Amino acid sequence: MQQVADALRQAERILIITGAGLSADSGLPTYRGVGGLYNDRTEDGLPIETALSGPMLRLDPALCWKYLAEIGRACISAKPNAGHAAIAELQRRKPNCWVLTQNIDGYHREAGSPPQRLIEIHGTLGHLYCMSCGEPSEELTEHLARPLPPLCACGGVLRPPVVLFDEMLPESALARLHEESAKGFDAVVAVGTSASFAYIVEPLLRARHSGGFTAQIDPAASELSLMVDVHVAAGASDVLPQLVRHIFPN
Repeated sequence: MQQVADALRQAERILIITGAGLSADSGLPTYRGVGGLYNDRTEDGLPIETALSGPMLRLDPALCWKYLAEIGRACISAKPNAGHAAIAELQRRKPNCWVLTQNIDGYHREAGSPPQRLIEIHGTLGHLYCMSCGEPSEELTEHLARPLPPLCACGGVLRPPVVLFDEMLPESALARLHEESAKGFDAVVAVGTSASFAYIVEPLLRARHSGGFTAQIDPAASELSLMVDVHVAAGASDVLPQLVRHIFPN
């Protein structure tokens, strides 16, 4: 941990990449990995990647919304944890610290991360919109107490502005990430994610190749562990506050 703290203290440009493991400490379920709800199949006998996919939302909206609602209720009932707060504090102290998150819960914003340095690559749960006419609707909370799938006045199915499986990442978020990555990062830290998607691996590898520091904070080892300088095998909500205290002792 001291090695990570020293590297972040010296770094000017920092990228923190966060995944479901960070919000798991708030009580949210992960899709897979340690404590994952869907390590095998859903109760409908489908992989979660199929049940929560764009094609399934169009083919069987009720089935897809069954799992969207499960995630939505979990996000609404929980709150940001000490890990989110520590990242927000790091961003406050380090004006060139960026966050790239896979999470759709909105907890980074709620914890105080500045929106202008936050890339929510999968979107966030919020106001729904109609898949047919495009009109916005009420927030997700308002629809969870009603029959699912939620419907627009025009009869079309409503959906949240998030990226489901088998859907493209938003071009605007990718453009921001590529723009900042092109400037280079002195340190890249992956927190609570075992994913090896290109948009996660590329910043890590680019930082390593340019002489920067890379780390992973996650209880379990994964492919990413082999790509970084340091793997801290512990929970984010425990490690991140300690890191911030080490970096800024006063």
